[in-house]
Amino acid sequence: MAETILVTLIIFSSIFGIIFTFLTTRNKERLALIENGADAKLFNSGKKYSFGQFILNIALLAVGVGTGVLVGAMFENAGLEEGVAFSSCIFIFGGIGLMVSFFLNRKLDKEDH
Repeated sequence: MAETILVTLIIFSSIFGIIFTFLTTRNKERLALIENGADAKLFNSGKKYSFGQFILNIALLAVGVGTGVLVGAMFENAGLEEGVAFSSCIFIFGGIGLMVSFFLNRKLDKEDH
């Protein structure tokens, strides 16, 4: 019981420490750039990620994983070991789904500009 609590505290304190360090370092860096005369537009130069693109990524990943499960079941019925069939097909088809979403997002970005 005590080990579980200790591990949980260590995990959450590590996550908090990483996020805190990232945010304070970013803030100090931005303040130093502003003090040296950098333009504030420098911080907003990144591409905004829309909610539609996020949903498209998740949807195509889910379709890929679902297809991987189906193909894994077919491979299992064909005689391949269960763990190998399912895990390999899930990763392969999930990766294909993410690649398709990447190219679709890139095509949609080109159409917007």
